[in-house]
Amino acid sequence: MLPILNKAHVLKHPDLGVSERYFEFPERILQFGTGVLLRGLVDYLVDKANKQGVYQGRIVVVKSTGGDTTEFSKQDNLFTTNIKGVSQGELVNQVLINASISRVLQSNADWEQILLAVRQPALQTIISNTTEVGIQYVAEKIDGVPSSFPGKLLAVLWERFQYFKGASHTGFVIVPTELVVNNGQLLKEIVLKLAAYNRLPATFLQWIAEDNHFCSSLVDRIVPGKPKELAALEEKAGYTDGLWIDTEPYLLWAIEGDERVKEVLGFHQTDNRMLIAKDITPFREQKLRILNGSHTISVPLGYLSGLNIVLECMEDANMRSFFRTVILEEILPTIKDICPQAPAFAEDVLDRFANPNIAHKLLSITFQESMKMNARNVKTIVRYYEKFQSLPASMCLGFAAMLLFLRPEKLDKGQYSGQRGDEYYTITDDNIAIFAEYWSQVTGRGGDAIAEMVQAISADQRLWEADLSQITGFTDAVSAHLQGMLQEGVKSYADSYSKVL
Repeated sequence: MLPILNKAHVLKHPDLGVSERYFEFPERILQFGTGVLLRGLVDYLVDKANKQGVYQGRIVVVKSTGGDTTEFSKQDNLFTTNIKGVSQGELVNQVLINASISRVLQSNADWEQILLAVRQPALQTIISNTTEVGIQYVAEKIDGVPSSFPGKLLAVLWERFQYFKGASHTGFVIVPTELVVNNGQLLKEIVLKLAAYNRLPATFLQWIAEDNHFCSSLVDRIVPGKPKELAALEEKAGYTDGLWIDTEPYLLWAIEGDERVKEVLGFHQTDNRMLIAKDITPFREQKLRILNGSHTISVPLGYLSGLNIVLECMEDANMRSFFRTVILEEILPTIKDICPQAPAFAEDVLDRFANPNIAHKLLSITFQESMKMNARNVKTIVRYYEKFQSLPASMCLGFAAMLLFLRPEKLDKGQYSGQRGDEYYTITDDNIAIFAEYWSQVTGRGGDAIAEMVQAISADQRLWEADLSQITGFTDAVSAHLQGMLQEGVKSYADSYSKVL
């Protein structure tokens, strides 16, 4: 029977890279969230810095969801991180033991311990990942255990303020990682509003605003979590680990902050993929346009061609060529002047798409396809035309494939479904009724009807932030692609198209 991963086990096996001194570092971070993203990104970076002798700090984790914390305590808060995937064209498979977490406290059962923890002078950082829903205003008193994350944060700040009697330089560097634009500023506004609702003193509100750094941040790393083949991996490792996580090699954590933030977040020094800058807009833009945008423009074509996951697209010569063309020749030229790291990021994205350990379903990416197309790609199409006075040809094909993907073939109990071969797929898009109406006007008519539909859709201000019909040649190109796919079949047409790239 295999032993469990815990302190006793790692100290008996120094080859695992965890020594006694890691358990003696002071608590320097309060982390709201036990999820795999924080463990695979933030906790990974802290552990890396500790092992390089740079940071020397540990993390107190707050578990806000139900259930106890025994899954952590029985392992002395140790867990395995298995970094697997493709980096710079090479396969990566690295196993690490993470010793960055000192303890995990349940917010309801251990609230008093959480408040006591923030009295520690060394504790200077608060990090959160409570999902996008977590950063919302809830009018509540902070007596007892607040229900919302901003409520809990306010209570923590109030405890800190009272204990240190409002002394300057006792505030925190607060870094939310929730996927919300300007998450730091939004969280600060909510906390101040909630403090006013609780009628807390003006001196406290001033301390919140002036002595704490609320830093907007952007995180990017795929952390699939516990692997399916865990038993075999444990047998090879020589221990059991109920907290084992898999993660891709790539990571990015961009944080808006000044020199004070850099000083407090000293663990950034060991990984240049953790970036602290005055403005993180370029990093947000390159992620939105290159990573998210290429997904949105390519996935309908891949799915309607008979493929089901991103990896299959990268293994298919024609779809791989389509992805590369869209990313490197059509999206990248429109942003590389404003995003200096975009060329390297583009290559990283292609490596990530080719990760053999991640089965990212194409159909799941099509959730709210038309709204994603508007947010991620419409500006790129406009920028490309303005820069080159020509069309991004592959993006025009991707746009046409989106229109075909959003053609309903069945309506049952208010749910629209499209059809691929002999099977139906669910269309999850809040604009589907608009597209259904457009497609209903085409039924039984010829190519002119298709062209009229594309013209009308491209000009529909309910759907797009720009009038795409005004881009010379755009509707003609999209119409031609759409008619070609309808006549020849999507895969046949796409394969023929790839040969002329």
